[in-house]
This record gives sequence, C-alpha cells and structure tokens, in this order.
Amino acid sequence: MSEVIRIDRLSFDYPDGQPALEHISLVIRQGETVGIIGPNGAGKSTLLLHLNGLLQGNGAVHVFGLPVKDKNFKIIRTKVGLVFQDPDDQLFSPTVFEDVAFGPMNMRLTEDEVRQRVSQALRWVGMTGYESRSSHHLSRGEKKRIAIATVLSMNPEILVLDEPTSDLDPRSKWALVDLLEELPMTKIITSHDLEIVRALCQRTILLDKGRVVADGSTDSILYDVPLLEAHSLAPPRRAQGMEFSNSRLMSSALTE
Repeated sequence: MSEVIRIDRLSFDYPDGQPALEHISLVIRQGETVGIIGPNGAGKSTLLLHLNGLLQGNGAVHVFGLPVKDKNFKIIRTKVGLVFQDPDDQLFSPTVFEDVAFGPMNMRLTEDEVRQRVSQALRWVGMTGYESRSSHHLSRGEKKRIAIATVLSMNPEILVLDEPTSDLDPRSKWALVDLLEELPMTKIITSHDLEIVRALCQRTILLDKGRVVADGSTDSILYDVPLLEAHSLAPPRRAQGMEFSNSRLMSSALTE
C-alpha cells in the first residue's frame, strides 16, 4: 500500500509552553483504518489538527507527498476531511443542504455538480430527505451524520474523525459504526471507546503525554492489559451479543 500521510518528528507546544506533541513519527498507508487512543490530554486531537494545517508545529507532515504548508492548504484540505468531535462546530448554515453544499460551492463547482455532491453525501450517511431541515434542530446522532456528510461532499481521500461516537446512545453509536465501515477511504479515528476502535480499526496507535507509546495491530494493543493500565485505559469488553449485521439499527437510529 502506498503511503498517504508521513509525519516526521512532529512536536507542538501549547501557548503556555506545555508540550502537546513530542517527536511524533508515523506513516499512514492508503486504505488503512487507524485508531488513535490515549488518556485525556494525550495529544490525540492536537495531532489530527496538524493533518490539514489547522495547527502547525515543528517537524514535518506530508500528505500525498505534499508538505502541509500554507501554499498547499487548498489542495490538502480537499484530500483530508476532518470531522470535529462536536458537530455544532461544523454546522452553521440555515439548512442541511446549505451545510453540505458549503464545501463544494467553495470549490467553484457548477450548481448541478454541487447538487450531485450533496445528494451523494446525504445518501452515504442515510440522510436523504433532510435537505430542507435545520441542522440545529436535529438529534445528536443526526447532527453527527450531517457533519460527516459536509466532509464527504468534498470527496476526500482521507477521512479523519475526532471521537465520532461521543455523546451518542448505543443504538446511534453502532449505526454510525456501520456507516463508517462502509466508507471506502483511508480513515483515522480517535476514540475513548475502545469497543468502537476494535470494531473499526485494523491498526491502533497509543499516545500518551504527546508521544507514541505503541503502534501495532488493534488486537495486540487493546488486549495488552498491562500496557493499557499503565496509560489509564481499560481493555474493551468482548462484544457479547453485540455482533450485528451491517444493517443493524441503521434506520431506527435516524430518529434517535
């Protein structure tokens, strides 16, 4: 698999001088679904914000061979779609259609192309028919889906999600997992929910205090109990009675 992201010795300090990332080096390859775990304050969200230039630290970040620098932001941000933890940070227009159309419109696509992008993105997330609804009046699970649609409408090659299932009830959570499983692009997912990481990710990276502590197959990390406990984490419960089909609870979750 070809590499799509390369990070070399990335460091970043908060404005007060507190280190957030220290000498991070990683390679993400095309088609991977990678989980990033760690305790609060480990640097997970800070790392994600470097992938499309929202933060810039010391070291090097390359996306498809392009350095993440000002001159490349426009093209990199079409390739790397970032979904924030709080969907209200991503939804600001009067209607769902306008929220999802915002990115394609700024790409100067034709009206027909914008409508096609919006229709396809809403179909992917199971939200066809919501075009005229107000995003702010939707349920938490619905908002999460629309936030993902705003990114998918840009046709990104890499989808980056920060705590995608936080604040969701179990029904909505597992429906969202089904959705993410179906999306074909490279995915990078941070989560405190290790059951979700185990369900979605083949590879897992453990961060703590801004450093990579472990990087390997998901099972090898999530069931290394001494490793997890040393970094204030607990292994996921084995999924008893939670092996659903890909259609599990999808339609009913839309109304949760």
